[in-house]
Amino acid sequence: MTDSTLKQAIKEAYATAPSNDVILHTLEIRHPAFVDGSGAATSIRVVQDYADLTAKLEATAPLNPSTYVTFVSFAFEVVLPDVTDASTPEITISLDNVSTEIENNIALATATGIKAEITYRAYLASDLTGPQNDPPTTLTVLGIKADDFKVTCSCGFSDPSNKPFPGENYTLQRFPGLSR
Repeated sequence: MTDSTLKQAIKEAYATAPSNDVILHTLEIRHPAFVDGSGAATSIRVVQDYADLTAKLEATAPLNPSTYVTFVSFAFEVVLPDVTDASTPEITISLDNVSTEIENNIALATATGIKAEITYRAYLASDLTGPQNDPPTTLTVLGIKADDFKVTCSCGFSDPSNKPFPGENYTLQRFPGLSR
């Protein structure tokens, strides 16, 4: 089955592996506790490359939609779930040689009890005007471990049983006719 979120250009890059075009893998880690010096919401953005990357986010991005942002070069590893395991699949993401800024943000996030989100985006070096997987894949951080050298997250997809159905809450304030 083909992935309908992938654009044609990256499908061709995966199929032909051209030497003149590189696929750049990026991660964006978001949490309400992550704020910049002015107190505005921010995120941790990293690219699996030797140099920082400035690329445009998709129009539906949770932070800074349709703007060019910088992804800092970092070594990271993504371990896919074991397909023979019958339990809920979990993806493990590890960031090596984390900076004190990332370590401090992770400490703030774990202290709140609110789950962080990680968005994976793939860019082609020849086209930085938007991610090649649109919409990008977003995961919920289920658990996190951090030390001075490495941050390891276990991630999964959000739990649909905790979302309201059909997507809105019917309250007496909005629907007074519910009261008898």
